[in-house]
Amino acid sequence: MSDLNSEPCASCAYDIRADLAEGPVWISSENAIYFVDINGRKVHRFTPGLGEAHHWVAPGKVAFLLPVEDGTFLAGLPDGLYRFDPQASSFEKELDVEADKPGNRLNDGCVDLHGRGWFGTMDDSEEAPSGSLYSVHHTAEGFVLRHHDTGYTVANGPAVSPDGKLLYACDTPNGVIYRFDLSADGALSNKRIFVNLPEDKGYPDGVVSDSEGNIWCSTWNGAHVRCFTPDGVERASFAVPAMNVTKVAFGGDDRKTAYVTSARQGLSDAVLARYPQSGSLFTFRADKAGLPQHRIALVKAD
Repeated sequence: MSDLNSEPCASCAYDIRADLAEGPVWISSENAIYFVDINGRKVHRFTPGLGEAHHWVAPGKVAFLLPVEDGTFLAGLPDGLYRFDPQASSFEKELDVEADKPGNRLNDGCVDLHGRGWFGTMDDSEEAPSGSLYSVHHTAEGFVLRHHDTGYTVANGPAVSPDGKLLYACDTPNGVIYRFDLSADGALSNKRIFVNLPEDKGYPDGVVSDSEGNIWCSTWNGAHVRCFTPDGVERASFAVPAMNVTKVAFGGDDRKTAYVTSARQGLSDAVLARYPQSGSLFTFRADKAGLPQHRIALVKAD
């Protein structure tokens, strides 16, 4: 693992020290970053320009937020998808997910350029390959769930390429980032390995695509964000003063300000002494611009 002083290093933007911060989402209309603390069962909003923070208490382990075009979010909770309304501070259930697998929970998501949501599930004990990859889209009758792939212990990512033709997803404990072909109608095919991350570099957690199709991978037990070309070659790395790095979101006016979530979960006192701000929100300036944040499209009922 590289020394923190030998390469670009992220700085702390919001010293919150959450147990398991995840899923950062930049909302440009608010100039704010939203993220979750899964184990803390909270949704956080931080406004960097003002230094202001706010949080909402969720009814369960909230794993991700998918922005919806009406200003709400689809939130992933252990038993399904909920509509989270920040203005009303409310969570209302939209869909059950894996009601037949009480040991599973939802984990990590994204929205593609067609307004579809993508997310994974995982075994909450991180032992069984019981997780799957899903998409969700809205119709005149409501939200519809689609199952795509299975066999994940911890399904992470996912991310979609700028042209919407490729989808990336991780199985974190196995150190693998997969790539699929993604058709216009939302079908996945041709699953193959994109990157096998060596164990000494950590485990692939959240991944996101930038505007040129590079994949930015946060590393659990790796203290870095690593950027891979569309060919799977590592082209850049950014050290983060936290051992467990969970996901990146690109924000700011030029979408080159990276915001990075992290976690304290499972860290020893010795590691926390070295990385005392673990679980906080970090930031660095990227050399590539991120994609605009897509929103889940809503269809009006007839």
